[in-house]
Order: sequence, then C-alpha cells, then structure tokens
Amino acid sequence: MAYEQILYEVKDQILTLTLNRPDRLNAFTPRMRNELIDALDRADADDQVRAIVVTGAGRAFCAGADLGSGSETFNYKRRKGQMRVAEHRDGGGQLTLRIFETIKPIIAAINGPAVGIGVTMTLPMDVRMAARNAKFGFVFTRRGIVPEACSSWFLPRIVGISRALEWVLSGRILSTEEALDGGLVRSSHAPDRLLPAARGLAEDIATNTSAVSVALARQMLWRMLGADHPMEAHKVDSRAIYETGRSSDAKEGITSFLEKRSAAFTDKPSSAMPEFYPWWKQRTFE
Repeated sequence: MAYEQILYEVKDQILTLTLNRPDRLNAFTPRMRNELIDALDRADADDQVRAIVVTGAGRAFCAGADLGSGSETFNYKRRKGQMRVAEHRDGGGQLTLRIFETIKPIIAAINGPAVGIGVTMTLPMDVRMAARNAKFGFVFTRRGIVPEACSSWFLPRIVGISRALEWVLSGRILSTEEALDGGLVRSSHAPDRLLPAARGLAEDIATNTSAVSVALARQMLWRMLGADHPMEAHKVDSRAIYETGRSSDAKEGITSFLEKRSAAFTDKPSSAMPEFYPWWKQRTFE
C-alpha cells in the first residue's frame, strides 16, 4: 500500500510512524486509518521491527477527525446511504482494535494537540509520552457525539473510572501536566527532547529483550485486564513459562546473565511463537 497520510521509517529496529497531514494538524481520515492498519500489519510481519513509535508531523499530534464535511461529518447514514446501524463500524475503533492486537511494543510520542480520535487512538498504545506544550481533549460531548475508538473500555483502565468520567463528561481540554498527574501520560518532555526520549525507550526494548517474550507479555497483560479471576492469568502464565522456558532465548537470557554480558536473542515472532498462541477466541463484529 502506498502511504499518502503517514510516514513509515525503520531505523535501528525501530519503526517511526508519523501522522503526516501537518497542514490539517494531522486530522484523522479514513485513508489515514487504513494506512495505519496496513503499517501495523507490515510491522508485525517484519522481524526487523522490534518497537514502534507514533508521532505527528508539524505542531500537532492529531487534532481529531477531519471536519471537512462540516455539520454532516458524523452523519454516516446520510454519507453511506442505506447502511443499517448494525452494519456501521466506527473507524477509530477499527484502528484501536488493530493496535490492541499488535505483537510489537508501541509508544506514542505526543508532540502537540491530541483531541478526539487524536487522543483515543493512543489509549491501546503501551506508553504515552508528551511534549510539555501538548493538549488533550476527550471533546465528544461538546460535539454532540459520544466517545469512540473503544475508549470507554481503554480509558477507565488507564486512569480510573472517576477521572475518565470527569474528562469525558466535561469534554474540556487538558494540559500535559494534568494528563501526567492523571496517569494518561508517562512523562513530559521539552518538545525537542520528546522523540529522542521515545526512541530511547524503544531502543532499550529492542536491544535488551527477547522479541518473542515481549510479544507474549504484551498480549498477556492487555488481555488479562478483562479476565474475571486470576486463575485465567495462571492458566496462560503456566503455558507460556513452560514453552518459553525451553526456548533458545531462555537459554541465552540465563547464560548471558551468568556470564555478565549482553544477551543475543535469536527467536523470532514470525516462527517461534508457542503452539498455544493465540489462546483467546477471536472476537467478531456482530
């Protein structure tokens, strides 16, 4: 797929995905959604990609949905003809579900305003880092619509239900300081230090960890958020530690530790994931 609204750059095993509509503050479009989903498919299939950093071109991360259609922007029935409500799928949700499924660690480097889908698309990312001058807004109630992109599932799990409700019900704009205090972002940075800091974290993962261990651990932690009992985690933990414990990477990880040297992991997610993976039943849109 040729990319028109994002940039895809791999360097030192780190993929940088840049939302690239700076003249529109990187406003989100169906084209951008499709390109991001394609980029994640491509990254998951590429063993040379160990971590992903997502950022925005220019002075914004993403200003939200492109409102070029004016007051009819969210009138999907009018725009898509006779499509029934049961058939309509939220585009932001399609993206966040794909991010949720990825086997690569993904870091948001939020370099400026992140509003609407601009902030909700970051919720299934593993770490959010922000420039000090960034702004955040779950502005849906101020536009006469509701939260999207599965944010009603993700946001309370990240910041707690009370804070999530306050931010969503008020729809007000948040500073990086408030987002940091509320646990939405991990750290605040001078604008020119944000991307180096995000890449530094990505490099630490890419250089020092097993790709298979990271892929499994990411899915284990995210998916156990919905488990109804710790026994569900115990079942998966038991299978995963049994399988990874006899892997080449486990041998190398222990040997390198004992020999006081850096590990050289060789197992690849494309070929060395355990047989029980995936252990969950795939969900369908109904």
